Amino acid sequence: MNREKIVVITGASSGIGAATAEKLVAAGHKVVIAARSTDKLNAIADRLGTDKVLAVTADISRLDEIQNVIAQAKQQFGRIDVVFANAGTGLNTAGIEHGDPAEWRTLLDVNVTGLLLTAKASLPALKESQGHFILTSSVAGKITLQGSVYGASKWFAYGFGQNLAAEMKEWQGRCTTICPGMVNTPFFDEAKPDKLDPADIAEAVLFAISANPRCDVREITLMPTK
Repeated sequence: MNREKIVVITGASSGIGAATAEKLVAAGHKVVIAARSTDKLNAIADRLGTDKVLAVTADISRLDEIQNVIAQAKQQFGRIDVVFANAGTGLNTAGIEHGDPAEWRTLLDVNVTGLLLTAKASLPALKESQGHFILTSSVAGKITLQGSVYGASKWFAYGFGQNLAAEMKEWQGRCTTICPGMVNTPFFDEAKPDKLDPADIAEAVLFAISANPRCDVREITLMPTK
């Protein structure tokens, strides 16, 4: 369906979030981009057009800050049709034996608590619009990876997406869990040009929100061809 949609995107200062903002604006939608980096957000808004993009600085591990994003989005555009919970982080040290508990705590604050708080803050607005919640899990959330705390956080995201879809169905809301394989983003120290591009995930988001209202796209898995 081609109706203009108002889309909130977290983790939007680079990578998948920034690519999705660009893709959705090009498709005629308006976006609210949220992340901790004010300068990067403002640069994206200036490039894509401040009449189409609202930038709001926020730490999604804090409920009051994500609630502020939702409030500003509604104030600016009148409603919210889609929330894309894309914010995520990884670890520098893999495994349990040699892993850093301080890193684990930061990862869980973003990948688990941040996801929960984003849903908590946005569901009332989405219920008003019979809207759509989209979240970024990972193929790592569907397979076992030796000692991967990151993978475990994505298992949580995957399961949460399925459970949230069942809750939202009660009021004709939709929920999509996106599970990409390795993506060439700033997440990695070295470029990985043979892997998925952030634009590939942005295309998946656009596909999900463009589906006929009778169609709830519950899950999209993307893998590199090579």
